[in-house]
Amino acid sequence: MATVNMSIRMDTELKKQADAMLADMGLNMTTAMNMFLRQVVRQGRIPFEIATDIPNAETVAAIQEMDDMISGKIPAKKYSSTDELFKDLDA
Repeated sequence: MATVNMSIRMDTELKKQADAMLADMGLNMTTAMNMFLRQVVRQGRIPFEIATDIPNAETVAAIQEMDDMISGKIPAKKYSSTDELFKDLDA
């Protein structure tokens, strides 16, 4: 099978971290990239979920609200039963 050289650009620190991680697995960058691309071709998609760890604005606001409740900056509602909670949620 003929081979071709490929050139990619990436952050220096990312490459350093990836090289170290791959070396721990007994792999090098070329082998890892070939494995990745073979899976792309076989599966017809990126072979893993792509997601962000950064919460959206709504989640950030909810986290802040909870922090404010815990610290006592804003009062937290209390319920004596789940029925009372759901009734309030439905309102």
